[in-house]
Amino acid sequence: MPFERAVQDHLRHIAIERGLSPHTLSAYRRDLATFGEWIGTQPVVDSSGADRAGGAGVLEDVGRLARADLAGFVQYLTTRPEGPLAPRSVARMLSSVRSFSAFAAGEGWLPLDPGASVRPPKAPMRLPKAISVHDMERLIGSVVGDDPVQLRDRALLELLYATGARISEAVGLSVDDVTTLADVDEVSDEDTDVSVVRVTGKGNKQRIVPLGSYARAAVDAYLVRARPVFAARGTATPALFLGARGARLSRQSAWLVIQAAAERAELAAHVSPHTFRHSFATHLLEGGADVRVVQELLGHASVATTQIYTLVTADMLRDVYQTAHPRARR
Repeated sequence: MPFERAVQDHLRHIAIERGLSPHTLSAYRRDLATFGEWIGTQPVVDSSGADRAGGAGVLEDVGRLARADLAGFVQYLTTRPEGPLAPRSVARMLSSVRSFSAFAAGEGWLPLDPGASVRPPKAPMRLPKAISVHDMERLIGSVVGDDPVQLRDRALLELLYATGARISEAVGLSVDDVTTLADVDEVSDEDTDVSVVRVTGKGNKQRIVPLGSYARAAVDAYLVRARPVFAARGTATPALFLGARGARLSRQSAWLVIQAAAERAELAAHVSPHTFRHSFATHLLEGGADVRVVQELLGHASVATTQIYTLVTADMLRDVYQTAHPRARR
């Protein structure tokens, strides 16, 4: 099976089976293209180390892929003449290649999966960057006014902080995704007026996240007084957040909304779309939320991913203790 054809089959497979977004598929495609370009410059060898194809060239047969190829690719990425990639970038690219090699083995093009035992370099633990509750209030409060753009931007920022949604999840919402628990099965009568958002995350998995009163008020104001203005400029779309021409708001435009708000708030910390997600999780844990509840709200597949936020709050507790306790320091 030629490498390029195998890659296309793999991308079609993961698009259907795993429900990946176009953005994620593009990342897989770029990573595998980089791997293909690199392996095309390498001597083609089999698992025993013997020369297989009489020199360098494009990998024409995926069946010739060996563990040494994947391990060599990792070494190349960490020692590139133009500059080594960071461990996290190497891990992401290796993950794409390992996914491909596992698919190739599953299709019978390889007798064994050569990527099963290849590990990326260990990345240093990097704590998520959250801002304080006060700074978050300043950031959201920097968007004031009653024109359609201001109402939309305020609703977007309130919803991001209220739900911890990724920016792609937020701009992917439809109007019908903002609802109440009355539309969710098996709820008691007294809970039916609680506002929620139906968020579609990675792998096309859905989760229900409560929408606080501030966010619900901002979204309602946008839906009544601003969204119809944008919708009149374009074709019919169920998208919740619309751009100036009436189409679904893009991730890039939403990022610019956040950047502009951060500049107006004059925050010292760098603010990105993920700052809202990190702050959402950190502030919940600081308020006493159980880590498994936060896991569900964030849509993490494993609680281990969520537990990194407990290190953030533990770090804060240590700083408060050392500052406030009279005998914390000598």
